[in-house]
Amino acid sequence: MQSNKTALITGASSGIGYELAHIHAAKGGNLVIVARRQEELISLKEELERKYKIDVMVIAKDLSLPHAPSEVYEEVKRAGVQVDYLINNAGFGGQGKFHERPWEQDLSMIHLNVIALSALTRLFLPDFVKRNEGKILNVSSTASLMPGPLQATYFATKAFVTSLSNAIAEELAETQITVTTLLPGATDTGFKSTANLDNTALFDKSASAKKVAEDGYNGMLEGKMNVISGLTTLQKILFPMLNFVPKKMQLRAVRQMQEVRK
Repeated sequence: MQSNKTALITGASSGIGYELAHIHAAKGGNLVIVARRQEELISLKEELERKYKIDVMVIAKDLSLPHAPSEVYEEVKRAGVQVDYLINNAGFGGQGKFHERPWEQDLSMIHLNVIALSALTRLFLPDFVKRNEGKILNVSSTASLMPGPLQATYFATKAFVTSLSNAIAEELAETQITVTTLLPGATDTGFKSTANLDNTALFDKSASAKKVAEDGYNGMLEGKMNVISGLTTLQKILFPMLNFVPKKMQLRAVRQMQEVRK
């Protein structure tokens, strides 16, 4: 299946974002790839253009900085590129007790996971509405469905992403624009190392980034509101029961999964 659509993907240099870039390029779609590390973006651009004969625009930007989202939007506009799919994938987590973690790290996490995603959605959405077409894929997490002791800020940022995305999806229900939220479980990306979660039960069994990306991308094309991906068979059975588990028991279980083994 060929695509003449251009996708903007944040956090495209690794993990789920990297796989999403390959999936879109393989369908013949052009790309705007955004991440902090310019060298990795240029390498990805060369790989995708060589392999798929498409055009890739590189924007090296730290989206945790306040003005970065508007700078990305302005660069795209100056280049005369029409973004058809906005894929907000960039994000990171961090393990530890809220009162002990460096506040600067959690503040940066809020800026990237919440503010940058919200700002980019707000910047590009009016263009979609004007054309009455476009798709948004916001990468959240199954973490958004519960509080997360030892990752309190991360879980809270993802709860914001899911809530915001679902609300906007309903606001756009009478249009040809869709907003899809991808909720991965534990996924094999650089996330676990960045978040200091390598030696935890949470990542004993993790899904492949490629499979999660495929589920999210296909869900976006189909206009689904929420796509849950990367759960083990047991997790798939237990997940629907979450609402019936007492909150304190739920919190204790989440905490135990995220405690670093001695």
